[in-house]
Amino acid sequence: MLPSANWNYPTAIRFGTGRIDELGDACAAAGIRRPLFVTDPGLAGLPIARHALEVLAAAGIEAAVFSQVNSNPTEENVEAGIAAMRAGDHDGVVAFGGGSALDCGKVVAFMKGQTRPMWDFEDIGDWWTRADPSGIAPIIAVPTTAGTGSEVGRAGVITNIATHTKKVIFHPKMLPAQVILDPALTVGLPPALTAGTGMDAFAHCLEAYAAPSYHPLAEGIAVEGMRLVQENLVRAYRDGSDLEARGNMLVAASAGATAFQKGLGAIHALSHPVGALYNTHHGLTNAVFMPYVLDFNREALWDKVDRLSAWLGLEDGFSGFLDFVLRMRRDLGIPHTLDKIGVDDSRFEEMARMAIVDPTAGGNPRSLTEADALDLYQRAMDGRLG
Repeated sequence: MLPSANWNYPTAIRFGTGRIDELGDACAAAGIRRPLFVTDPGLAGLPIARHALEVLAAAGIEAAVFSQVNSNPTEENVEAGIAAMRAGDHDGVVAFGGGSALDCGKVVAFMKGQTRPMWDFEDIGDWWTRADPSGIAPIIAVPTTAGTGSEVGRAGVITNIATHTKKVIFHPKMLPAQVILDPALTVGLPPALTAGTGMDAFAHCLEAYAAPSYHPLAEGIAVEGMRLVQENLVRAYRDGSDLEARGNMLVAASAGATAFQKGLGAIHALSHPVGALYNTHHGLTNAVFMPYVLDFNREALWDKVDRLSAWLGLEDGFSGFLDFVLRMRRDLGIPHTLDKIGVDDSRFEEMARMAIVDPTAGGNPRSLTEADALDLYQRAMDGRLG
């Protein structure tokens, strides 16, 4: 007998080079007249951000810029954004940038009209029903990296400074009303960030595909997302001006975030504590852990990865797929061990305890114990597979 399931799919997406020029139309479609333009400090002064603001001004839309967003956004960033949103009487958010800016912007729009603390809306059970839906402002999402896929997600990841943990804040109305995927906005992304964000998209697709829950629609999207990464990520890394590769990577990122409603797994469960404690780049951290978690899940995924390998044109089933992942990491300059991204072994036990209670741990195809997590951290430090 087939299981019952709840499925949800994304929003209106405007894809193509130059579509940023439709930002004013997108705001009008979402009913936004006075947006808060949420971005990060590095992007705020760049030509692509200035052009987006000029497009809004030409459409008669007055926007204010908020750029107090850390690479791993915190509750302090969100609180400052809420204050700016309320002070300027803004009626929506244009979230412009990488996953950090998008997540922060979405949570700011969500929290504008709420009276309860943000942590009361963590993605646990039905906590999202505590929110006042009428207090949620509409969101336009414009990614400038091809990684998190936050533009098609209904949640934002925010770091709790007090506990050094990443929390997922969720509500269905946090899904952006309009999305602009313009590959021209990603052309200036440096190779290292292209690699890290692209591997994040691949991790989303891979873990969604591997998750044991029943969701054949998401599973198919995950497979196609991995094919897009396979054929385009190294191209975009080697030639940042390759608009075709850049565009396909944007689609792969949105595919990953669409698919991972099916679930994530130990790659993310291990990465989240590292990012919270060491402030590492999330996609890069996922990429470091990927082969070790694949090896850990080998027996649970043997048949599924055989099918995946055939679809991707790889030989030797699971082993061929693992070799492909290792080769892609090398081609992208991804480090093989944790020490190369500034992580030491002093907090492994603490991180292992954090990993097994991370919301993503439950989606792993093989149960993850504290001892397993500790062993995986050590393997990723030593570079041991098999």
